[in-house]
Amino acid sequence: MRHKAKETDLSTLSIGELRQRRRRLARTFPDPEATLQGALVAQGRRCGKAGCRCTQGELHGPYVYVALARPRGGSRLLYVPEEFRDLVRQQIAMTEDVAAALAAISEINIELLARRALK
Repeated sequence: MRHKAKETDLSTLSIGELRQRRRRLARTFPDPEATLQGALVAQGRRCGKAGCRCTQGELHGPYVYVALARPRGGSRLLYVPEEFRDLVRQQIAMTEDVAAALAAISEINIELLARRALK
């Protein structure tokens, strides 16, 4: 469900075409229970044991984390076990797609409002 950036100038579309496009976008929404906002990151780590290879700069890993936004700014990292990586990657991509679709629907609604046809 990848949504492209605005391809058509919405002002060139009829009210019916705008509403049809809005309905089509809304029908693409997947299961909201699968929503996961974040970004996957891979990092190496130091264990802190004296004499370990990581003290010489050869880090352990890489380990995969999902970076999650905090309500007051910043982020936190949550480790993603190997068996969940593909699922987490898919859920993050799906959430980004939904955000893009919502932005596109909002643009259509703004155009309809400007035409006094928002319903």
